[in-house]
Amino acid sequence: MNLETSKIGFIGAGNMANSLIRGLLARGASPDSLMAADIDSDKLAVLRSECGIATVNSRDIATTADVVVLAVKPQVMKDACRQLQPALQGRSCLVVSVAAGITCEHLQRWLGDGTALVRCMPNTPALVGQGATALYANSRVDATQRTLAENILSAVGLVTWLDNEEAMDAVTALSGSGPAYFFLLMEAMQDAALDMGLDVETARQLTCQTARGAAELAASSTATTAELRRQVTSPGGTTEMALQQFEAGGLRKLVAKALLAAQQRSRELAKEFGSD
Repeated sequence: MNLETSKIGFIGAGNMANSLIRGLLARGASPDSLMAADIDSDKLAVLRSECGIATVNSRDIATTADVVVLAVKPQVMKDACRQLQPALQGRSCLVVSVAAGITCEHLQRWLGDGTALVRCMPNTPALVGQGATALYANSRVDATQRTLAENILSAVGLVTWLDNEEAMDAVTALSGSGPAYFFLLMEAMQDAALDMGLDVETARQLTCQTARGAAELAASSTATTAELRRQVTSPGGTTEMALQQFEAGGLRKLVAKALLAAQQRSRELAKEFGSD
């Protein structure tokens, strides 16, 4: 079973499912190998017309797909799984969940103990093929299924595997919620640039390109981010003056506090959404 020959069905046709479907098609997957189900007929109509994939009901996916991708909101995951459970029993398909806060224990309880599960936490840059996704597989997932899950998620960006599912809460805090942190900093930088006299479009373009360039430089360099920061910080220069303000304002402690709060909320959501 591989990406070229596997039937992949998506339960839910929102942003993340759309990103994965379009990413898979861009990597050569056949529209005939993909299908989607959703209660929103308008979303399905868009997928049919723009991607050429089949739009079916969830039972059809549960009975025919080699991979079932659960791409529904966490608060409706339990109901979605219980609807799928009868059709999945006795089948050897892989179930991949992209829902935040829903653990493998929850999914096993709703789908059955014998289910091969991969839980993952993608982030919104997957919409432009630049996602960062961490994956965790339960003991029922074999080597072939593991590779298949990796190939599906890598269609929209970087993937990395976790050995410990508990680390998913930290991943949620770091990369799952992380894009919003950078958007906030970019928003603040643009606002400051406007106050200093730049026009809106110039401030936006320079901020976006600076963020893009810094990320690409950090990703492609063998130097640590601390070393890169030191390299662009001349003693007594403008960068040093700005960084001193960040340090004096407690930026590092504030970032640590923010990520810890997100991690704790991820744990709370797991208990909330996973309760029976």
